[in-house]
Amino acid sequence: MVRNLVQISVSFDGQGQEAWKQNDCHKNRNCAKLPMNLSFNFINNSIIRDVTTKDSKNFHVNCISSHNVTFLRFTISAPGDSPNTDGIHLGRDTMINVIDSVIKTGDDCVSIGDETKEVHIQNVTCGPGHGISVGSLGGYAEEKDVQGIYVKNCTFIGTQNGVRVKTWPSAPAQLTVSDLHFEDLIMDNVSSPIIIDQEYCPHNLCKKDRPSSIKITNVSIKNVRGTTNSAEAVTLICSSLKPCENVEVGDVDLTYNGNQGPITTRCSNVKPKFVGKQNPPVCATTAKSA
Repeated sequence: MVRNLVQISVSFDGQGQEAWKQNDCHKNRNCAKLPMNLSFNFINNSIIRDVTTKDSKNFHVNCISSHNVTFLRFTISAPGDSPNTDGIHLGRDTMINVIDSVIKTGDDCVSIGDETKEVHIQNVTCGPGHGISVGSLGGYAEEKDVQGIYVKNCTFIGTQNGVRVKTWPSAPAQLTVSDLHFEDLIMDNVSSPIIIDQEYCPHNLCKKDRPSSIKITNVSIKNVRGTTNSAEAVTLICSSLKPCENVEVGDVDLTYNGNQGPITTRCSNVKPKFVGKQNPPVCATTAKSA
């Protein structure tokens, strides 16, 4: 157990260009794991700041089973097509802060795994990449609850997703994901700005013979604005077995910059509460282009 660590002003170059050709972890769950640039395991009461990490062979930063850790002013970069190069991955952590950072990568800018609680992500610029994701969750029976995720004052530039929650169908785990708060977000040419996907099954790695057994509750999405390059701007696909509850959507203003028809949203197994402006009208079948 490491306590009171302060790490400042260092750079890491993972030289991942050749290794990425051998990385099939995005479609093979039994793949050989490639090295990560940085791992922080069992760290308590620590600040890691002014770190630059480039072209990791796998995740850039992996933080596991840690408490009260702040990642401050990180600069993370890898090409948008580099596989499994998550910027910062969290798992089984409590009280984690990711602040004032720039993350450009080929996977999630920040990914949040199971048994993680009280995460604050603030003033982060993400893109390219897959956005900031809670999950994926549900793939393993021993997974535990996720609670208290706050994403605020973040900007997404050219990402596949903005903020996303993803859970596997037909999965053995039964857990609850609660108290998710996404607020004051700017989307710049993002494909899926807001997405809850409880049918997440990349590369057909699951059976999809029954709905997700993960409960999502107490979610707020407030003051999200900008542009999307996909006609489907907001997607809230919840589980038919355990529908989403206590979802609030307020002051969403998204403009579609493409030409594939009117801007739309898609929802199932959720009845959100609406506050303020809704452009497009969330959970309406279609909406007129702004």
